[in-house]
Amino acid sequence: MNPRLPPCESKTYGFRASLEPGRFVASSVEKVDFQAFEGWVRSNYRPKSAYDKVYYAKRHVHCLTSGDCSSLQALSDDQRSHAMSALSSLSKFLGIYETWMSLVKNYGLKWSVKRDDLIISRFTRIEDPNEVFDWVGWVKDSCPDLCGFMDLMLYSGLRFEEGVNSHNLVLKLAKEGRLSEYYDTQKEVLEHFQFKELFIRRTKKAFISFVPKKIVKRIGKERELNRFCVQSKVKRKTGRIRFGDIREAHGTVLTRHLNASEIDFLHGRVSGSVFMRNYFNPALIGDLKERVFKGIGCLMEG
Repeated sequence: MNPRLPPCESKTYGFRASLEPGRFVASSVEKVDFQAFEGWVRSNYRPKSAYDKVYYAKRHVHCLTSGDCSSLQALSDDQRSHAMSALSSLSKFLGIYETWMSLVKNYGLKWSVKRDDLIISRFTRIEDPNEVFDWVGWVKDSCPDLCGFMDLMLYSGLRFEEGVNSHNLVLKLAKEGRLSEYYDTQKEVLEHFQFKELFIRRTKKAFISFVPKKIVKRIGKERELNRFCVQSKVKRKTGRIRFGDIREAHGTVLTRHLNASEIDFLHGRVSGSVFMRNYFNPALIGDLKERVFKGIGCLMEG
């Protein structure tokens, strides 16, 4: 008869998780090595995302150490999404991801708001479609040094951070005489995919943007931008920050001239559909640039 094996305890960072999902051995927050966790997230995520994960993980680590996630249910949708994302990363770092997922299931936690709620919020957020274009005009009138940047945002539909990175990259390469590494003057396209460290991120991506030569030339004469300074300046001058609304308007207006797959590609969204994974190739669409410029024409008029 074989003797009974001794109990095996896994080595974790600060606390021991029971093999039975959902049950934990309580321990103090101080025993979790947040310094090591911060180093881990910084090596896998961009600085802002890493900061958010560490911040929310410290605030809600008790959910993992006690197995009680009731406090997450009282948070707003945005705060709960940030907290759950942070705890998900922390659980992976600690080696208890399956246990964390069982808590998510048992407490009925949702990662994001319902899609129908998002659509309804869009209906109620903007009463006059032209107000987004009016806001762009106010920014350009109040901040002449941002005219090239605002035109870039209108034509590209890039996310705000991506737009700042693109603007600064054009400026840098133009000064160094290397703009051709990023901008194809013949096709009038910014090739973001050539600079993966800036534009191909884990969940947010930008591949290409069609931008006229005159706008790229104007950007080459402007000054380098700091995204925090831009936000502060624009809010001070106009009272609002609506860069996300520009992207929404960009995609909506393009529906008149492009199909959904083409817009998804230009906005950096590659879905898991068989068509997008295996067959969609924008290089084979010869008139894509012309249709994009035609669609953006009304945005520039606004």
